[in-house]
Amino acid sequence: MFIVNVEGAVFKDGKWLLIKRSIKEEHAGGRLSLVGGKVDKEGNTSDILERTLHREMDEEVGIKVKILQYVNSSSFVTDSGIHVVDIVFLCEHESGEAFAKSPDEVDGIVWLTTEQIISNSQLPLFLKENIKLADSLLKDAVLK
Repeated sequence: MFIVNVEGAVFKDGKWLLIKRSIKEEHAGGRLSLVGGKVDKEGNTSDILERTLHREMDEEVGIKVKILQYVNSSSFVTDSGIHVVDIVFLCEHESGEAFAKSPDEVDGIVWLTTEQIISNSQLPLFLKENIKLADSLLKDAVLK
């Protein structure tokens, strides 16, 4: 059995939104990541991934986004052994000023360029890869 998690690669003014996960978090506490969270069980429903992402953006950082497109999916195992399927979407910032709205989940926010993320040796490879893919999709969309 898997937990399903969604994340948003949010782009605004040439930078990507990252959160510093709360040290209270069970998995990857204190590390930088994209904004996102677990999909809740809802029975028979539609657009659950998108609605979850919108909810997480509001709950964690107080912003609204436009979901542009799917980036990729992967799986990982949390520090406590829980298996997770993670789905990343490319998002455009629509409104609101991002801030650490949920202190139990977010200790801070930071906006970084693609280069700052890729060249940061402290960031995990999967985060760098997600940003590279999102950046490539964003550039492709601009060129069309």
